[in-house]
Amino acid sequence: MSLLHRHLFFSVLIACAGAVGLFGFVLVLGNALKDLLPLVLSGQLEAETALTLLALLGPFVAAYALPMGILTGVLLVLGRMSAQQEITAMRAAGLSLFYVARPILVLGALAAALSAAVNYEYMPRARALYKETLAKAVQRNPLSFIVPKTFIRDFPGVVLYVGEKKGNELRDVWMWELDRESRVKRSGRAASGVVEYRENDGLLVLRLRRVNIEARKSDRPEDFSVPVAPLFAEEFPIELHLETLFGRRNVQKKLAWMTLAELRAEEARLADAAAAPGANPVESRKSQMKVAFAMSEKGSTALAVFAFAFLAVPLGIKVSRKETSANLGVALVLVMGYYFLSVCVGWLEGRPEWRPDLLLWLPALLFLSLAGWLFSRLGRV
Repeated sequence: MSLLHRHLFFSVLIACAGAVGLFGFVLVLGNALKDLLPLVLSGQLEAETALTLLALLGPFVAAYALPMGILTGVLLVLGRMSAQQEITAMRAAGLSLFYVARPILVLGALAAALSAAVNYEYMPRARALYKETLAKAVQRNPLSFIVPKTFIRDFPGVVLYVGEKKGNELRDVWMWELDRESRVKRSGRAASGVVEYRENDGLLVLRLRRVNIEARKSDRPEDFSVPVAPLFAEEFPIELHLETLFGRRNVQKKLAWMTLAELRAEEARLADAAAAPGANPVESRKSQMKVAFAMSEKGSTALAVFAFAFLAVPLGIKVSRKETSANLGVALVLVMGYYFLSVCVGWLEGRPEWRPDLLLWLPALLFLSLAGWLFSRLGRV
């Protein structure tokens, strides 16, 4: 590798690493604020576990940060070099555009290989481990589900509000029981209560004291014109089944969280099921297409990383901008355009006859074609 190639390679590598790190940090922060911060503030999640979960978010956000980071890094470096006439000096010295772009294309190929490894192996494993760790961490401290001065909607069919909590003692407890249509069928308010966890039964039991209860008519719970006589109870128990809650929070193995080996195993299982007597051919094709779509989605995203690196070469030279904000804006528009096309193809996931697993490669191939066209035009200048 020549001195010029080493200079270009490491300049682009540093810029891309910084851009990937920036976008990754933003994505990690967004996921942390949504999933982890409420649990940390409510005491359901320890700081050490939260840090472990933040680390597990790394491979997950890398799958999205790599394409945009590679594109932004190349645009920043080549835009600056073009604006400072460095590219013009290289061309004047007789160097072809392909010669100048060679280290960037090598870096793009390496980034695409890394993206494929992340998409097919590291991201699915990290995402599944993230969900398992989060569920187990919350499950270790079941009493922490009762958070004071908060409407607690974690439990199906029940909404709770606790004014004050000291240990397992509760004060000013409100309770609403909901029907299947989420209508209030019974409500109550207790001056105090106590909460305990029965590990053998997997139950969180609230024993409310001095409770005023109002029950609505089961057929017309929303009709408040019908007078309802309030009831009073010295003690009123509420049993909350944590097994149902934990089962809902535990990891459900989505196709996007499966490794390549797991997707192939699922593909073989569905093929065997489709060949079995009595199988529904329409539903079998839809299920098989979902697996094929997931595999293509991971592969096409990796190809898009190389396409973005290739496209950024003529685009960065042609635009000739050294302003960071302008280059970031160009990168954002291109990446959003790619994901918009991918989302449009995703709408066809339930239509196997349209072969959305193959159409999913079109956005990356379109960007590669655009990059080749711009590259050839710029090479003739």
